Amino acid sequence: MDFNILTLGCKVNQYESQAMREDMLRHGYTLSPDTERADITIINTCTVTSVSDAKNRKLIRRVRRNNPEGVIVLTGCMPQAFPEETESFGECDVILGNRERARLVPAIEEFLHSRRQYIEIPAHLDSGAEYEDLSVSSFGGHTRAFIKIEDGCNRFCSYCIIPYARGRVRSKPPQEVRRELENVAQSGYREVVLVGINLSAYGLGEDYSLADAVDAACAVEGIERVRLGSLEPEQMDEPLIARLAAQKKLCPQFHLSLQSGCDKTLKAMNRHYDTAVYADIVRRLRAAFDNAAFTTDVMVGFAGEDEEDFEASLGFVRSVGFAKVHVFPYSVRRGTRAEKMPDHVSPKEKERRAARMTEATDISRKEFLRSQVGLTEEVLFERLRHGYLEGYTKNYTPVHVASDNAALCGEIHPVKLTGVGEDWCDGELAV
Repeated sequence: MDFNILTLGCKVNQYESQAMREDMLRHGYTLSPDTERADITIINTCTVTSVSDAKNRKLIRRVRRNNPEGVIVLTGCMPQAFPEETESFGECDVILGNRERARLVPAIEEFLHSRRQYIEIPAHLDSGAEYEDLSVSSFGGHTRAFIKIEDGCNRFCSYCIIPYARGRVRSKPPQEVRRELENVAQSGYREVVLVGINLSAYGLGEDYSLADAVDAACAVEGIERVRLGSLEPEQMDEPLIARLAAQKKLCPQFHLSLQSGCDKTLKAMNRHYDTAVYADIVRRLRAAFDNAAFTTDVMVGFAGEDEEDFEASLGFVRSVGFAKVHVFPYSVRRGTRAEKMPDHVSPKEKERRAARMTEATDISRKEFLRSQVGLTEEVLFERLRHGYLEGYTKNYTPVHVASDNAALCGEIHPVKLTGVGEDWCDGELAV
C-alpha cells in the first residue's frame, strides 16, 4: 500500500511528519506520488489558531471527497487539544494524539484488519513524561534539516492553546541529539536547524541546557552550520549567550519572539518579560555575535489593546531594527484565558493596525538588507531558479546570484553582496 503525509503548521510538525514518513517506509509502505489519492493519507494538524482548525477541517473534507475509499489518519495538535471533538471527525479512520506517533503503523494495521475507527488520545502528563523517541535521517528535498530537540511548553500565555496540545517541557538529551545529527550529516546535510515548541526551555529540569545541544550539534563532522528556531527571550541569560557565542558554527540569526512592544499588553498576554528586558537581550546578542540579525513575531489588536498601547508597540518594534517581522492580527482562540477578556478590538481596527505595523517593518527589512551590501558572506545555495542561484547567508539574508550552475546547489560559497532586490540581496561569487 502507498501513503502520503499532509503537514500543516510549524517546523516541529514538519520534523514529526518526516519521522512518520521514515517509519512508514521502514514498515514496507511506499510513498505515493499522488498527494490526493494515496491508499493512506496522514494529516498532521496544527491548532495554533481557529483559522488553523478551519484549514484542518477543509483539508479532511477535500481528501475524503477526492479519495472516498482511502484511509485517513488524523494526528497532531488539533485532536490532542480537543479530544472531546473526535466524534465530529467521522471522515477520519484513525485518530492519534501527539503522544502516539509510535503507534502509527500498528493503529493503521488494526484499522485495516477491523475496519472500525481507531482513536487513541491519551492526556499529557503534568510532569515526568519522557521525551518522544523520534528521529530522522534526512529531510526530503530540503537543503537544511529541521531537528526537533524539545517538546511542550509550561508558559500558558493567555492567548495560546499549545500547552494543552503539546504538554509540559521535555527534552532530547544532548548525546541523542548528536547521534541523530551524525545520521543527518551522512545524508549530506550541511546545515541543521534545532527546533522545539519552547526551544529556550530545552533542558528544563535536567542537568543540561540549550548550549549543550548546540555544542553537540557543532561537534558533528560534516555539519557546517547550526541554526536555532524560535526562542523565548527571557531565558537568554548571559552565561547561555557566552557559550553560544563560543561556537563558530552557530548562525548569528535569532528569532526572538516578541508578540508586543507594549509592556501593558505583554503583561495581559502573560509573557514573562518586558520591553526593557527584551531590548537588553538584543543588545547583548549583538555584542556577542558579529553581524547578528533578529527576526520576530508581532501580534496587533490583542484584547484590551488601545491606540496608545498600539503606538507603544509600534515605536518599540521600530527601535529594535528587526531584519524581518511576521505581523498578524490577534484572533480569539477557544479554550484560552484571552477568550474571556474584555474590550476585544474590532476586525476592521485590527486590520488597520496590522497594515501600519507591516508598513513599518517593511522599512526595517529594507534597512537591514541595505546594511549587508558590501559584505562578503558565506552563502548556502538552495536552488536554481529563473537564471539565479538562491541561498542564505549565516544570518539568513536571502541572496540571488546570476548563474546557471545547478551543481552549486547544496554547497556553501563566499559571495560579495552588491545590491538590494525586492526582498533579497544581489551578489557575485567571490573568487
